[in-house]
Amino acid sequence: MRFFAGQYDVGVIGAGHAGIEAALAAARLGCSAIIFSINLDWIGNMPCNPSVGGTAKGHLVREIDALGGEMGKAADATLLQSRMLNRGKGPAVHSLRAQIDRREYSGYMKHRLETTPGLDILQAEVVKIERGPQGFKLITSLDAEYSAKTVIIASGTFLKGRIFIGEVSYEGGPDGMFAATSLSESLKELGVSLRRFKTGTPARVLSSSIEYAKMEEQEGEEPVIPFSFETKKKLKNQVSCHITWTNTETKRIINENLYRSPLYSGKIQGIGTRYCPSIEDKIVRFADKERHQVFVEPCGLKTDEMYLQGLSSSLPADVQLELLHTIPGLEGVKVMRPAYAIEYDCCDPLQLNAGLEFMDIPGLYGAGQFNGSSGYEEAAAQGLVAGINAALKVQSRPPMILDRASGYIGTLVDDLVTKGCTDPYRMMTSRSEYRLILRQDNADERLTPIGREIGLVDDERWQNFCTRQEAKKAERKRLRETVLPPTEQLNSILVSRETSPVETGVRLEELLKRPQLDYETLTPIDLGRPDLDPMVREQVEIEIKYEGYIKRQQAAVDEMRRLENKLLPEQADYKAITGLRKEAQEKLTKIRPRSLGQASRISGVSPADISVLIVWLNSQRECN
Repeated sequence: MRFFAGQYDVGVIGAGHAGIEAALAAARLGCSAIIFSINLDWIGNMPCNPSVGGTAKGHLVREIDALGGEMGKAADATLLQSRMLNRGKGPAVHSLRAQIDRREYSGYMKHRLETTPGLDILQAEVVKIERGPQGFKLITSLDAEYSAKTVIIASGTFLKGRIFIGEVSYEGGPDGMFAATSLSESLKELGVSLRRFKTGTPARVLSSSIEYAKMEEQEGEEPVIPFSFETKKKLKNQVSCHITWTNTETKRIINENLYRSPLYSGKIQGIGTRYCPSIEDKIVRFADKERHQVFVEPCGLKTDEMYLQGLSSSLPADVQLELLHTIPGLEGVKVMRPAYAIEYDCCDPLQLNAGLEFMDIPGLYGAGQFNGSSGYEEAAAQGLVAGINAALKVQSRPPMILDRASGYIGTLVDDLVTKGCTDPYRMMTSRSEYRLILRQDNADERLTPIGREIGLVDDERWQNFCTRQEAKKAERKRLRETVLPPTEQLNSILVSRETSPVETGVRLEELLKRPQLDYETLTPIDLGRPDLDPMVREQVEIEIKYEGYIKRQQAAVDEMRRLENKLLPEQADYKAITGLRKEAQEKLTKIRPRSLGQASRISGVSPADISVLIVWLNSQRECN
């Protein structure tokens, strides 16, 4: 018999990375919230890899932190090793990546949820969602009924999850947990269009069975740069990772057993990740390559379990063991958990608006892998957006909409709801046309004022931010006004750096614009330099060196925002607009773009169609 168990402003289904950020944001904004998890011991689990960040993903973590989210703080608190990727390239693509103690991370996030006022946590499977007069009813497998004004689906890979290991397949979630087998049907009844995606994970192996001497050691970088702008504690690297390679024997074994892989036998119907393929997929797609890199990464300080990054697979367990034993350093390795593929239900994100709310089901939001994305960082970013907007809706406040020039979060959401995805979406720096402006170092400058306006940035944090901004402004002024005479010491430094000496006075700002020079090089002669926060110094130097390029990109942003500010009516009848091509009419009717800018990014909508819309929009305003 069903019984009523509680009433909330916001209900969050799933306590992975998306659900955590969603629930914390909603509660911190003053809403009563509840988060449901199939297993409370696996809150914030890392089933795919024990790391946070990476190319473009590190940008997302910094942006989550800048808005007032939790992932950056949690990563800093549970850090094992840190590296800055793409050091050899420009600052636009520099990205933090950190190895994380996965159980400590889970414990940190669980405790953060437990201690957040206004937030309840419940171990329960939500099997049905019903629409009610005041929002939604959430029914659990124990027949408990909870009401919520808004609901966020953050189900990860649990919806009708199915595990594949060779010829064996069974219903299940990641890391041996139960799948959520009933909720999909309820979502379909609500009008949500679902489809099947697939992801996978490598085997976990016993550290003591690995011969590390045969591998290349990869140490962390010092000094450690934190993810969170608020982390003041000095962080340190605690472990090393190692690198090894597959070989021709590995390739032979995989090729001979492809028929046993569910990926090629036809058992797996879901669409897999394009940019993170399994080892058997790599062997087929890159047949000319004789070897592939494998990263051996620790899962934590209190476990001997190691993760084999680059060896995701759905091959049978016996084949997995055979191929592992061909890899240098893994000849005698013992498998603790076999690799597996997992297939799951997710929605078509074209059903969502830019606030991640279902257009035809007001009050229902999607976040994370449920929206067709992959990755912890992409999930957490969407969870934060959905949690903020669900709370703002309850409070009758306008939604938070981030455009593509606000951050990678805005780019991620816009790509999903405007372009959709035919395979699990992964954020990359190449997806942003404004990446010189959207650097990880200035995420706070771009987004902390937004977090403050919403209510997620408290007074102390805001004061810290303002102090950094004032320090940056003062340093830019000092560099612009300080003139150095052409001394022997100065010219000696310039010649040693293979840049031309000076005969008259030169401003410090002009010296920093030279690509061969930086703050560290000029230390002996820059006697009036203040003791700057390293983050401030980095921002100042980048802004000076790339000033011309930044101005050019800002002009493109201003033009983009001009179109973004031309809003389209929510209930526009595009089929009645003369001059629009039929394909454009169909796409515009389905996606219902918020603005001319969003309409211009829809596949199938041409520049000519945008011109027609501009004329039509002007005529509508004249009529009104």
